Amino acid sequence: MEEFHYEEGGLCCEEVPLSEIARGAGTPTYVYSHAALERAYRELDEAFAGLDHLVCYAVKANGNLAVLRALASFGAGADIVSSGELYRVMRAGFDPKKVVFAGVGKTEDELLAGLGERILLFNVESAPELERLDRLAARHGKRARVALRVNPDVDAETHEHITTGREQDKFGLSVDEALALAGRVEDFRCIDLIGVHQHIGSQITKLAPYVESVEKSAGLVEELQRRGFDIKYFNIGGGLGIRYKDEETPTPAGLVDAIWPALEATGTKILCEMGRYITGNAGALVTSVVYRKKSGDKSFIVADAGMNDLLRPSLYGAHHEILPVNENGSTAPADLVGPVCESGDYLARDRQLPDAAEDDLLAVMSAGAYGFSMASNYNSRRRPAEVLVRGDRWAVVRERENYADLIKGELVPAFL
Repeated sequence: MEEFHYEEGGLCCEEVPLSEIARGAGTPTYVYSHAALERAYRELDEAFAGLDHLVCYAVKANGNLAVLRALASFGAGADIVSSGELYRVMRAGFDPKKVVFAGVGKTEDELLAGLGERILLFNVESAPELERLDRLAARHGKRARVALRVNPDVDAETHEHITTGREQDKFGLSVDEALALAGRVEDFRCIDLIGVHQHIGSQITKLAPYVESVEKSAGLVEELQRRGFDIKYFNIGGGLGIRYKDEETPTPAGLVDAIWPALEATGTKILCEMGRYITGNAGALVTSVVYRKKSGDKSFIVADAGMNDLLRPSLYGAHHEILPVNENGSTAPADLVGPVCESGDYLARDRQLPDAAEDDLLAVMSAGAYGFSMASNYNSRRRPAEVLVRGDRWAVVRERENYADLIKGELVPAFL
C-alpha cells in the first residue's frame, strides 16, 4: 500500500494528509487512491500481455461512480451482477461491449436491461435462465450473446461465505449440465453461445485451486469447440487475493504464468473479473475515536465507524490493519468497536492497537473493496462519505448521507 504512507508523522494518501480530509469531510470517511487503482489495474492488464484479453472490473467490490470512471478511463471492462450495477457502469462511461452480466438470479427486467444495452455477454447459470433470455430476446427482436457458467467443483480454500465453485454452491452448471444445455442451443432462436465462464471464489491465496479450475473449464471450452460451437471468450473469473495481514498471495503474473498453457490452448479471448485486487488496497476508512472505556480487564476504543460502515470484520472475522493517522508509536491491547447496538460490532478484536485517545484519528486499511458497497443504515446510521485522491488533490465523491436520506421513499399511510 505504497500510496498510503507517513510524512512528517502524519498518514497520507498519495500527497494528501488524511487529517486534512477528516477536517474537510468529517468521519467516518472512505478514502481511495487513484494511483493505487491504476497501479493494480495495470499490473493485471500487463500480466495477460501476449494473450487477447480484457480485464473486467467486478463492480460489486466498489461501485462508486468516480472509481468506475477512473477504471473505464484506464480501458477496463465491467463485471456486473444486477441492473443497478449496469446503470452505474453506463453512467460512469463504460463501453457496453466490455460488460459481462453474471448472477444466479437475474430477473426478467435485468435481462431486458442487458439486452437493451447490447452488452458483451450474459453469463448464464441455469437452463431456465437461458430459456427466459431466449424468449425475451425473441420478443424484442434481439440476439443474446451467452457464456455458460460452469461450476468446476473446486474448493477455492477461502472463507465459506465467499467460496463459489464447489458442487454444493448455488452458482453455475456442472460440466455435464453445461454440455447438455449447449446441445439444446439449436432449439433457441435468439441465443449465440460464444463463451464459457467460471468463478470459484474470492480472496484466493493459493494458486493450485485456481489452476485446477481453469484447466477443468478450459477442457469444456475445447470440448464445445470440437462439437462445432464458436467459443470466442473464456472468462476465468476473479477472486485473486490481497494482503490484509501476513497472507502470501499470488501475483497476477504468477497466476497467468501458471495457467498460460490452458489459456493459450483455447484460442479464445481471455476475460478476468477482478474486483478486490484492484480496489482493496486502494482504500482506507478514516474514523475518529469517540471514547475510551474499560470493562474488567478489557479495554475498548469506541470509534464513530462501526459494522454498518465496514461489515467484513463482523461478517467474516476479517482482519484489517489499524494505523494511527498521527503516528505516535504507542500501542496497547484493545478492541476497536463501533457505536452499533450489537456485540458483533467491532473492527478489530483482541489486538495490539494504536493507544489512541478521544478525538484521535485511526485508519482502517485495505478497506477499498467490500467496504462501502456492503454498508447499511442499520440503527438508522448515516452511511459515510467517500473521497478520491489524485496526487495533491482530493474531492468528495459521495456526500455523507443526511437524516432526510434515511427516510427517503418512506410513506405514512392515510389510515394512521
